[in-house]
Amino acid sequence: MALLLGNFLSKKRLVLPAFLKQNFQISQPHHVSRQQSFVTCHRLPNRIGPVLLWRNGSRYICFNTVVRRTPSRDTAGAFTRCGPFHTSASRRALPAPLVWMVLKPLQKLMAIILGRSIRKWWVALPDNRRQLLREWMWHRRWRLVAGAGLGLVIMAILLLTHLDESPLTGRTRLLVFSKENYMELAALYMEEFAELMLPECDPRHQVVERVIQHLVQRNKDIPEVSEIDWTVHVVQDPKVNAFVLSNGKVFVFTGMLDAVTDVHQLTIVLGHEMAHALLGHSAEQASLSHVVDLLSLILLTAIWAICPRDSLALLGHWAQEKLTQLMFNHPYSRKLEAEADEVGLQLAAKACADVRAGPVFWQQMEMRDRLTGELELPQWLSTHPSHKNRYTQMDRLIPQALELRASCVCPPLPEADPRVVFSVSVHILLENAKKQTKAQSERDTWDLQQRKQVESRYRNRKHPLYNYLNQLSKDKHVLHK
Repeated sequence: MALLLGNFLSKKRLVLPAFLKQNFQISQPHHVSRQQSFVTCHRLPNRIGPVLLWRNGSRYICFNTVVRRTPSRDTAGAFTRCGPFHTSASRRALPAPLVWMVLKPLQKLMAIILGRSIRKWWVALPDNRRQLLREWMWHRRWRLVAGAGLGLVIMAILLLTHLDESPLTGRTRLLVFSKENYMELAALYMEEFAELMLPECDPRHQVVERVIQHLVQRNKDIPEVSEIDWTVHVVQDPKVNAFVLSNGKVFVFTGMLDAVTDVHQLTIVLGHEMAHALLGHSAEQASLSHVVDLLSLILLTAIWAICPRDSLALLGHWAQEKLTQLMFNHPYSRKLEAEADEVGLQLAAKACADVRAGPVFWQQMEMRDRLTGELELPQWLSTHPSHKNRYTQMDRLIPQALELRASCVCPPLPEADPRVVFSVSVHILLENAKKQTKAQSERDTWDLQQRKQVESRYRNRKHPLYNYLNQLSKDKHVLHK
């Protein structure tokens, strides 16, 4: 809530009180380019005193001061002291997302303490006080409803003032945090992967660098692409992962380079990650989580206030977190992933990549998970769409992407469709696997039959030792009789 109010107030203009307006006059703001190192202010006529400069974002406002002479009791000893004007050293505030990550568990802890305190206070009240409190609340129920409605209206106004339009898709979204806030968190990732980064002379780094530069060059007509300084970092890690920060820092794991089969698949994957950065999905996801967490605090306080025991309150707390994830966080994350797939495919199409390789990549990932025995969660439990839904949805976008690619004066694609080639290859592999399984089964059956025949032959042959033991057993039987 504090972040919402802070962003709301930061959009307002500066208002000077009346006693300042008597001594200061605001001139027209001077628009200064970034290359200029200073700003000049013109002194107003009939004004004495220094000229002050105030900056608000990209606006510069000049103040011309008036020095008023006040009568002094000791005019003979009156003098004026003038000295330089010093300012304290500038200090950068912590990024808003980092502050939110620190305050998030503290907010939940305070809600738990408040709800538990309310429950203990209510239990300690005598019966007559409880009855009086119930009657007091009943008589003032409409005032309480009006107060709750007013709170909802204020919350709605704050949310409406933070609505934003997505730069590429035009979708209306809630944006409490800005992309600039997340740019300040890039140093954390640099420190985490500093020892695992490959040098720039490594061939894998050079391949990723060329693909990124080609994507940027072919999509420089998009302002969000041309304004960012894109840098590549390849991390030595077997995980199949890649991500792009809001400031243009691209991180690709070597496991991802091993998972793709050609440069076209790599272009589509990097286009997907660049789309996340261009659309500001990290800030958008954090904004939704922030608002949902604030509203969940009310429910969390009520759970700890109503539940008669702490064990039931803990169970309710766990159920509330899971429902929040399943109803809000996970569906919204899957929506952003689908949007990044669409925009990333468009970026790759403008870069003249074979967009038909996109669905093939996700089919390969599905087969890889099956062969490695990795458990695939149901889609409603995951933050990402399933591999099957991703390549199905991407397959529907291929005709539109091919039209966009043709409009960008790209060389013609080969006649062999990668999707058909992959399907045929998988069919052949499955047929070969079936033949090998059948042949192995036949060999196992033949070995079993041979073993049975050998055992039967050994039991039936007249071995001397076998005859001696057989005769000995007969003699014992006769002596016994």
